[in-house]
Amino acid sequence: MRAARLIKLVLLLQSRPSMTAAELAAELEVSERTITRDALALSEAGVPVYADRGRAGGYRLVGGYRTQLTGLARGEAEALFLSGLPGALRDLGLADAASAARLKVSAALLPSLRDAPDAVGRRFLLDAPGWYQEPETPELLAPVAEAVWDDRLLFARYLRGDGEEVERELCPYGLVLKAGVWYVCARADSSFRTYRVDRFTAVAVGEERFVRDEDFDLPSFWEERAAEFARSLLRAEVVLRLSEAGARRLPHVTDRAAAEEALAAGAAEDDGRLRVVLRVESEEVAFSQLLTLGPEAEVLAPAALRARFTAAARGLATLYS
Repeated sequence: MRAARLIKLVLLLQSRPSMTAAELAAELEVSERTITRDALALSEAGVPVYADRGRAGGYRLVGGYRTQLTGLARGEAEALFLSGLPGALRDLGLADAASAARLKVSAALLPSLRDAPDAVGRRFLLDAPGWYQEPETPELLAPVAEAVWDDRLLFARYLRGDGEEVERELCPYGLVLKAGVWYVCARADSSFRTYRVDRFTAVAVGEERFVRDEDFDLPSFWEERAAEFARSLLRAEVVLRLSEAGARRLPHVTDRAAAEEALAAGAAEDDGRLRVVLRVESEEVAFSQLLTLGPEAEVLAPAALRARFTAAARGLATLYS
């Protein structure tokens, strides 16, 4: 355990000019006292760790101590950092391993290449596609990506959802691949918006570069817009009576956020079941989703949806009688 921490400490110092004890302690999730002991142990082992005293002091490596990874061009370094799937890695419990791997490569890169992961993270995000669906490459994706990569203005004609074609001058900040569909997140006028790349009918990459807002965070922006979009689809409500098993399974068969909101506001009834009001996309969608809960969920309203479940129950009873 300590050996792994010492190695990571050296890699951290290789990747940055200097780090304070507090910064190292936060990265390694130990106390500053432990950092002091580890730095002393490394120094005694021959690793040239030097401690700068004073308020602005910290730890650094001296004497050019580092391992160089040669033969890696900038484009290759950037492509390497495009290969990560942070959400999937986190879900699989591999986030720490991936972080260590990126740290090892960052520490070995030449100084001119060390901003590669940051440059990629600002401009590209993969929100993994669904299973059984091959992502299609829009015809105009290449010039849009060029504009994103070089921070160049993008002049585009865009087909809106209502069928109207409009002209836009965009500052394209980043690309997102979501469920096989490419989106570009761009600043238009003074606000940030999201555009489907396959709806661009014409694009031209300008010679002029725009000034990137350093406070813009692509993953955070996308997460917020995706949540807004999901909420906007939930235009109807159904009233349910759920068993304990039905309450546990509800977030797995319908919109998770809507299900959790409904369960939190639910009212317990005398028989132990839970009465909830659930926001859904439509009665048609609710029927297909809630049918999977079987007898663990009873639809109380609207009446038309309850009637559909009644008919489905009778049909199943006849089929299996």
